Amino acid sequence: MAKSRNTRRERDADIVVEPVDGGLAQLVPDRDRARAWTLLIDGAPQSHVDLDDPAHLSFEYQRRLGHVIDLVAPPGKPLHVVHLGGGAFTLARYVAATRPRSTQQVVERDAALVRLVRRELPLDPGARIRVRSVDAREGLAKVPDGWADLVLADVFSGARTPAHLTSTEFLDEVRRALKPGGAYAANLADGPPLAHLRGQIATAAARFAELALVADPTVLRGKRFGNAVLVASELPLPTAELTRRAASDPHPGRVEHGRALTDFTGGAIPVVDASAVASPAPPPSVFR
Repeated sequence: MAKSRNTRRERDADIVVEPVDGGLAQLVPDRDRARAWTLLIDGAPQSHVDLDDPAHLSFEYQRRLGHVIDLVAPPGKPLHVVHLGGGAFTLARYVAATRPRSTQQVVERDAALVRLVRRELPLDPGARIRVRSVDAREGLAKVPDGWADLVLADVFSGARTPAHLTSTEFLDEVRRALKPGGAYAANLADGPPLAHLRGQIATAAARFAELALVADPTVLRGKRFGNAVLVASELPLPTAELTRRAASDPHPGRVEHGRALTDFTGGAIPVVDASAVASPAPPPSVFR
């Protein structure tokens, strides 16, 4: 039986609840910010958006991706950005607010989610943001060679990164789309024993000369499940400033790079399409 597309608002809290392709979406108002909302899919937080202040980044991993956006080019310089995974378009809104005249492509497979977000949390009509409702790798393949200054990957299906977005072949497509010296940043999720995270670092190292990883120290020590932001480029990364910013966040993060990051992989080998698997599912306690 087809899922109903009717929207249900819970009057007491003004929560928007609607089935989308990826599950049950909820837009929950932020009690502390007048026009801010959190997007959840099947109870898992996906995005936070403040329509009055799109430069405000609430989620820990989005703040770290925001630091990457800030540091890949001089302040205010317009960028060509590809977003793999759209959610509520938080980072696309951030780029548009902090780097006016940027041109962006968002690839979000869940067409029903895109319609919901466009209706309830509309984008600035003046922002140069194009949204494609196709698979992330399919959408990436349509990006012209050498077009992007930055490719951001934040793709989850059922709280797991799909296998075909974890391989060297996928990163070959990323590199093709990037300008020379452009940067790639990915939101990764893993828990002990961190086999997925180590494999993703090894995979990126097989395709990029420079890497950095930003994460909560307890995640890096394998003490709990959490997010880590992997940054890669052919040119040296601004690790000193990235380290300073991550350390001053409300939830301080640690930056690993160079020999320490190589040692962290523990001999993991690059992932290829033929052997790729999805990232591990988070334990139920993560979203409680």
